Amino acid sequence: MEYLSFAWKNRRFLAFGLLLTFFSCFGQSYFIAVFNKDIRGAFSLSHGEFGLAYAIATVSSAVCLIWVGRMIDKTRLKTFALCVCGGLIVSCVLLAAAPVFPALLFALFALRLTGQGLMVHTSVTSIGRHFTTERGRAVSIISMGGPSGQAVMALAAVALTAWLTWRQVWLVMAAFSALALIPAVARLLADHQDEHLGRRTREEEASASGPQGVWGRREVLKDLRFYFIMPVSLAPSFITTGFFFHMAHLVEAKGWSLAFFTGAYTLYTLFSISLTLLTGLLIDRVGAVRILPWHLAPLCAGLAVLAGSDHWSAAILYMGLTGVTVGVRITIGGAIWAEIYGVENLGAIRSLATSFMVVSTALSPVVFGWLIDYGVSVESIALMCLAFAAGASVLSGASIGMGNNRG
Repeated sequence: MEYLSFAWKNRRFLAFGLLLTFFSCFGQSYFIAVFNKDIRGAFSLSHGEFGLAYAIATVSSAVCLIWVGRMIDKTRLKTFALCVCGGLIVSCVLLAAAPVFPALLFALFALRLTGQGLMVHTSVTSIGRHFTTERGRAVSIISMGGPSGQAVMALAAVALTAWLTWRQVWLVMAAFSALALIPAVARLLADHQDEHLGRRTREEEASASGPQGVWGRREVLKDLRFYFIMPVSLAPSFITTGFFFHMAHLVEAKGWSLAFFTGAYTLYTLFSISLTLLTGLLIDRVGAVRILPWHLAPLCAGLAVLAGSDHWSAAILYMGLTGVTVGVRITIGGAIWAEIYGVENLGAIRSLATSFMVVSTALSPVVFGWLIDYGVSVESIALMCLAFAAGASVLSGASIGMGNNRG
């Protein structure tokens, strides 16, 4: 009831955030991975070559995100959000129409910048700035859009490929976004008092009651806590992106079907949503920093299962356990930077952290692709990821209680 009353009271703004995270799926690796084989075939690319192209596009988008992302601190939210949504739609069309490899590279760059980067950044930053004491619950609600989009749109894409070419599917997605997303965002923000320009008093109060002083990007880069926290923040994105991007190889090596593995997204989504809501309540009570070191434990267990079994139940367990970690991570990611550094320059700080995350998702497809090309088994890759996740968790635990060292 607590969640329902809160959601109803803030339904318009939360619906806006939920909608953006849902439609961000078009720029996410798991959605693009559905077309991995078709794209590689159309442009005659190996696993490693496509992974490298994807990495170049993603790293480029991360660099741009650092600059573009901070504009949300200075621009009216409605204007910024509509521009981002329009950019996502154009990006879908560019991928569908890409005739040659350079055009493919640019389309992937645009999709990663607008979808994975700016759609999520706009949603979480605006929500993180709008709410203070109820930030955890707010972020958990809008974060449900991510796993929901992963389940619904990935399954829809797989179903559409039975009747349409991969290029036609992307055109359908662009048309759907133009008809549903743009009007909805315009309506939901029609009467919204712009939080980025009109509520400086609230931000000053939040900053005064939170971290000492106003934190900017330069000060954050001098704070050791940032570097102790980043590995555990990046691990879920790095690992899940690598496996999702190369899911065609994963299911082939394990003897599973692509339709079955994609169907397991439903379980992934259920666990993600459930843990997202629970984590929101926990954050409002104990804080995101204290939850952070423990949230990779389910992912570690899932990786151990993936490394140890080819049985179809291993796919179910891996997806379910990964969904638990991702559900917790999504909510933590929306709250932790505001909790540590305040909201005064939240857009700039989040864009910095998000750019690191985007780079990690750029590296994993190419790293996984090279490992696959060199004959490294799925089981060995899973064990490597398990070691990385465990080490990152230990490192983040050391950040608790660490004082800031502002330069």
